[in-house]
Amino acid sequence: MVEKDNTPRILLVDDEEDILEFVSYNLQREGFRVYLARNGVEAIEMAGKVKPDLVILDVMMPEMDGIAACEEIRKLPSCKNVVIAFLTARGEDYSQIAGFEAGADDYITKPVRPKVLISRVKALLKRSGGIASDNTDNSKILTIGDIVIDKERYILIIGGKELTLPRKEFELLSLLVSKPDKVFTRDEIYKSVWGNNVIVGDRTIDVHIRKLREKIGNDHIRTLKGIGYKFIT
Repeated sequence: MVEKDNTPRILLVDDEEDILEFVSYNLQREGFRVYLARNGVEAIEMAGKVKPDLVILDVMMPEMDGIAACEEIRKLPSCKNVVIAFLTARGEDYSQIAGFEAGADDYITKPVRPKVLISRVKALLKRSGGIASDNTDNSKILTIGDIVIDKERYILIIGGKELTLPRKEFELLSLLVSKPDKVFTRDEIYKSVWGNNVIVGDRTIDVHIRKLREKIGNDHIRTLKGIGYKFIT
């Protein structure tokens, strides 16, 4: 039974006991409620039970790796809006891209100092309620042609069909749709979608744009090389 209070719930997943002990200690010291899992299979089961606000996943684990676990957690109805971050020693571009394609919101590379980790966790949790941006429309419904974005239910409707997007894809699309034909620079996108306190790789936006195009078509999002992106009707 999960305690019903307002304390943020964090699911920490790693197969190394010293990492679990070190990270959970620092999170609990900040007042977070921490749940532990030691592989991807346990992570999926635990996520369904505790409905965490944030999942911190290692990539390389026995039974099921973090990438596969992330994909499965995203499929759980109770976890469709959960924030997922990878905490791993693997810093290669292909690993980061695989993580973002699986639906991750952030990628934290080991080793990480406790203060930096806590700062990243707080930034992710602060943004977990939706888009925090001065550039976005405050209305709950955005409609452009056959595309409807329901920001209250976190649902995209295109051509009458409902789609549930990973959090950052949804926030990125909402930002672009909020001002059609406006060119959003990469810096503006990073600040609006990921925030100043979250460090992401250079290709992060490109990965999310590519996945959005796969879902809504190639005609809506235009790339301005070296500048940024804009949404066209």
